[in-house]
Order: sequence, then structure tokens, then C-alpha cells
Amino acid sequence: MPLVTMPREMGTLGKDIAAAVAQQLGKPLVHHEIIDNLANKMRLRKSHVMRFLEGKASLWDKMTTDETSLSIYTADEILRLAGKGEVGVIRGWGATHLLDTVSHVVRVRVCAPDNTRTDRMMQRLNSSDRAAVEKEIRLSDEAHTAITRRHFDINWKDAEHYDLVLNTSRMSVDECIGAVMNALKQATFQESRESAKILHDLALQAHVRAALRNDERTQKLNITIQAAAGHITLSGVIEKSDEIKHATEIAASVPGVTGVTNALKGAERGFRRIGG
Repeated sequence: MPLVTMPREMGTLGKDIAAAVAQQLGKPLVHHEIIDNLANKMRLRKSHVMRFLEGKASLWDKMTTDETSLSIYTADEILRLAGKGEVGVIRGWGATHLLDTVSHVVRVRVCAPDNTRTDRMMQRLNSSDRAAVEKEIRLSDEAHTAITRRHFDINWKDAEHYDLVLNTSRMSVDECIGAVMNALKQATFQESRESAKILHDLALQAHVRAALRNDERTQKLNITIQAAAGHITLSGVIEKSDEIKHATEIAASVPGVTGVTNALKGAERGFRRIGG
């Protein structure tokens, strides 16, 4: 079954559309549900992680948050959920861009003009402080822009990254829901053996990267991980010879991995490749 992904944009009514689509699909909407797992893996409070991801992090939050680990664990959680096929809509978390090579993922952006978004948020928050609401929207968009540029090297507002772009100042919520549901029926977005394979490989790569990050022996490695039908290939240059053995062992221990090819090389002279 197809999966829908949407970025989060305050005041666009995307939240309402995502919830209704998930309900019609009879599958859960994922929004804040992965926060608990992320906080546990990062050994941080849930509120700390939420402030960071929403662009509201203080200087102390930034100093005490490992952004690379947060990115790795977020990808791991999103691909774990997508790979299980038990969710209907994933809103936010970079899911649209993490899953952009999977053809049965329908990438939807719900948008609206800035003035309309501000009016809606003022009403929702029961606020008369237009400047403050505008600032909140701007900070949220800027945080999303920074994250997607840093991790995906894209401008998330470009239409090319989506299959549907819906403007709720011109379309009603019901019309937008209908457009998404209609797209889900199209042959283009039906799950195939090839699209399932691509998703499985992406998920396995993410799981291996998270496992390496979670082990103190390999947590600083910056290597390339490729997956193909359960087989993992590790490549790149590392600084310590024993990390080669540790990386191979950890990758092989990840559920779903059927074999590991070790193409890692040591930076120091005289390193001998261990494993293979």
C-alpha cells in the first residue's frame, strides 16, 4: 500500500489533511510519536529534543545535542516505521526526502500564503499579537530550511521534491483530502517488488548506521554503507585499525543483514584490513 509523507508547515491546515488521510487509510499518522525513542537513544529529555527539532533550541540545547546522532537516529526511526508498512502518513522528520527514491511513497506539500498562515495561527492560538505569530512561523520555516539543506542539500520548498502541492487558500481541506486519496489510487504509486526492495535497502542502511553510532567503539565513524538484498558493504577510510573489525561485527549483528563486505581502509600506514 502507498505511504504518504508531508513536511510540517504551520498554519497551512496540513495537520488536518494528514489526520483525515490517515483515517481514511485506516493506518496511523506519525507526527510526534517517534520523540520518545529519539529522546531515549540520545539520553535527553523529550522537551529538549522537541525544542531542537522545532528550531527553538537554546544555546545550551545546541551545546548538549549531538546533531549527527540526532539525524542518524531520526532516519533509523522513520525508515523502521516505513519499512514495517504499518503507518499511513508520516508528517515531518525529513521523511519526504529520506524516502524520495521509493516510488510507492506519495510526497505531498500542503502550503498557503504567509498572510493566510498567520491569520490561521492567530485564530488557533487565540492571539492578537501578529508580529509574534509571524516570528514563530518564520523560525519554524527557517529551522526546516536549515535541517533539509544540511542533511539533504535541497531547498524543501521547491516543487520538484513533491508529487502533489496543495494550496489551502485556493482548495478546501476536503478537496485536498480528495486529491491525495485520488493520487493513492494511481498505478504510479502502487507498491511493487522493486519499490519494496529499495525501501528495504534504505531501511537496512539506516539500521546499520544507527547501530554503529550507538556503539562506543564505532560511534565516531564516518563511512559509506550500502545495502543490497540484505548484504551490507562498508567502505571508506578510518583512523584506527581495530575499528575495521568492530564495524564488521556490529553490522553483521543487525537483524536482516545476511552478509557484510568490508572495504574499509586504514588511514595509517601498515594497516591491514581485518575481516571481509
